[in-house]
Amino acid sequence: MKKLLFTAALVLATAANAQEPNIPMGMFGGQQNTNVNFDPYVAAPQGFDKERAGIEKGTVKLIEYQSESVGTTRKANVYLPPKYDAKKKYSVLYLLHGIGGDEWEWMNDGGVPNIIMDNLYADKKVADMIVVMPNGRAAKNDSRSGGMGSAAAFGEFDKDLIGSLIPYIEKNFSVYTDKDHRAIAGLSMGGGQSLNFGLGNMDKFAYVGGFSSAPNTAQPQQLIPDVEKTKKENKLLWMVCGSADGLMFNSSRLKAFCDEKGVPCTLIQYPGEGHNFVVWKYGLYNFAQLIFKK
Repeated sequence: MKKLLFTAALVLATAANAQEPNIPMGMFGGQQNTNVNFDPYVAAPQGFDKERAGIEKGTVKLIEYQSESVGTTRKANVYLPPKYDAKKKYSVLYLLHGIGGDEWEWMNDGGVPNIIMDNLYADKKVADMIVVMPNGRAAKNDSRSGGMGSAAAFGEFDKDLIGSLIPYIEKNFSVYTDKDHRAIAGLSMGGGQSLNFGLGNMDKFAYVGGFSSAPNTAQPQQLIPDVEKTKKENKLLWMVCGSADGLMFNSSRLKAFCDEKGVPCTLIQYPGEGHNFVVWKYGLYNFAQLIFKK
């Protein structure tokens, strides 16, 4: 896993102090699996990611928690939906960033998750949930400046997530504490983390999403060593990647494996787009509507 992460960081190191880089087709020299059975692409409605007047708005709160695995205080942003009520119980989506970001990437680099979620709530298209946007580098220096030196820290984040962040969220917010009310998804490096950690901890996450997942994504046989267990315990495995994204192979090989083994899995090819927030916003918009539904 650390070798995979190092390779990903080495190639994507240009993103260390900026937004996620564009990944040209053929950059990794890998087959793109263009013959995979993609699921139908349905365009999101116009304005799904634009702020709307006259609707109730959620709030975003920056929290700090003590990480036992890292040994320091770490930060995360938490989106609370309109009329958040501590007397109710909410599901939780853990939404991860890429190698070029931190806990602010979704909010400040073009992801507008609060606007997308506000609009979905206004249209009554999502279940009650909060969205937690952590820093996926489990290191004392977890800034964007860490560059490829932070590669291993991305691989260690599951210890921080499961051991410290989830318990903090469950103690300080009114949320359910079972796996059926917990989802994980992310973009690029965070997409790989979500597939690795989500499928690797099906007792913790019932819903898993990968948006343009990076080369830190484990091989399908590693992600799904027990096909029957995955069929039984995973409620949603959902992916999207741009048709012009050089990282398509990471998603398409998992889709091909799942189709061969009969594991329910969605992979949407976003037409004409590369490695960018056009795809990732579309991913959040769709994934959020599918999780925590009875």
